[in-house]
Amino acid sequence: MPADIYARYLRLKGKDVLFVCGSDEHGVAISMRARKEGKTPQQIIDHYHGLIKTSFEDFGISFDYYGRTSDSVHHQTASDFFKKLHQQGDFVEQTTDQLYDEEAQQFLADRFVVGTCPKCGHTEAYGDQCEACGSSLNATDLIDPKSTLSGSTPTLKATKHWFLPLERYQNFLEEWILKGHADDWKPNVYGQVKSWLDDGLKPRAVTRDLDWGIPVPVAGGENKVLYVWFDAPIGYISATKAWAKTNGKDWKPYWQDSDTELVHFIGKDNIVFHCIIFPAMLKAEGSYVLPENVPANEFLNLEGQKLSTSKNWAVWLHEYLQEFPGKQDVLRYALTANAPETKDNDFTWRDFQARNDSELVAIYGNFINRILVLTHKYYDGQVPTPNDLTQVDRETLEALRDLPDQVANSLDAYRFREASQTMMKIARLGNKYLADEEPWKKIKTDPERVQTIMHTALQVAAVLSLVSIPFLPHTAEKLRRLLGLPQQANWSELSQDEWLTPGSQLQTPELLFERIDDTAIEAQIEKLQNA
Repeated sequence: MPADIYARYLRLKGKDVLFVCGSDEHGVAISMRARKEGKTPQQIIDHYHGLIKTSFEDFGISFDYYGRTSDSVHHQTASDFFKKLHQQGDFVEQTTDQLYDEEAQQFLADRFVVGTCPKCGHTEAYGDQCEACGSSLNATDLIDPKSTLSGSTPTLKATKHWFLPLERYQNFLEEWILKGHADDWKPNVYGQVKSWLDDGLKPRAVTRDLDWGIPVPVAGGENKVLYVWFDAPIGYISATKAWAKTNGKDWKPYWQDSDTELVHFIGKDNIVFHCIIFPAMLKAEGSYVLPENVPANEFLNLEGQKLSTSKNWAVWLHEYLQEFPGKQDVLRYALTANAPETKDNDFTWRDFQARNDSELVAIYGNFINRILVLTHKYYDGQVPTPNDLTQVDRETLEALRDLPDQVANSLDAYRFREASQTMMKIARLGNKYLADEEPWKKIKTDPERVQTIMHTALQVAAVLSLVSIPFLPHTAEKLRRLLGLPQQANWSELSQDEWLTPGSQLQTPELLFERIDDTAIEAQIEKLQNA
């Protein structure tokens, strides 16, 4: 959501934006799912990639390209990246003791092993990460480890792997982040990175003993694959290449031009990979730009509990789209208004309903419906000609110029929750203006004054239709159609003196939002309780 809002906003400002993402299709989680369902990893990823890609499209996430790491372009890009670092001597080969399941005859990488976190004591930490405290781990760090394949206690067995010596990049990262981004990176991101650097960086394995993934492309790499967190971020580069090939573009300026600004939108559990490991990889490779910012969010919980896909304690996007048809923007708004930007936050279905009924319906939708209905009632749907402005009119129009600037300032600082609430202030402004001026009372006694009131209120609606595009794209598209405004818009239009000229014809009013019944919310809560 934050990435989509930001991309849409930058496009409105006329920026050259490339918004890429993709399905991360390697790693232990895929292998585990395949084992559980009795399918091949390829069958698993084909199913879920299609489901995820379609859900994002239907939800209105405006990716320029949504790829997948099983794609041949990605395999080649990641292999070439590894080979270049290998040729440059950027890796260290080490033979280490790794956990091994004697019953399954397999090394236990990452999520094939669980145990107690040595840092917080969580008893169900994985071999790559503790989801309770967010610490990045090695499988051998776990206390009392158990194999997820057989349930047995693993033994230690020697195996050779390639490591990226992160300590070589300690000084670079301290200079680049701790000094260079002390003022513009979010405190939660900066603080986590500083903690890692203060502890001192250590070599990190970039290969795994697995049979699913990108094969290690050098001698001695038989039966080994690239570690998923080595190959996955390279997916941003390979997705750019695939997009460029499809659209007849040159991919290199987006990754190798000093004027490019690379921004990663992630969750806090991925901060270490995007702020330390991937930048160290890019620095070692030598030809790519580094992230300009990594505005990571904290965790979003669900009904007071941590999200868990394995326990089905989640809201699945494809199910939401089926069960709440036409309400993409309701979820977009609820998620943005409650975004965990500075601390963990909680999504509840009751809050979702309240955001819809009390804000989108009662404020945004009510204002637009009233202004459209009254314009059709009084002027056959044509924008009236204004007369002399009162002080109230001038103050309203002044606020109308100020609020979009506030939205832009918030978006430029990656404060999406704040920006969404400022957008809603525009709707509140229009609602209050109509309520205070009461054109329905003045129409018989002072019709000339009503013309000015309605013209002014319609200007508020026009500005709202443009500012809403990043947050509520489906609603904005519908609203601009109702107002007779073009779908192609530019943020610079907000500096105009007038957005709807007298005589412009409006379309027949339609409701933008509708109330959500208690039964629909209760059904969602019951679904979770039965998970």
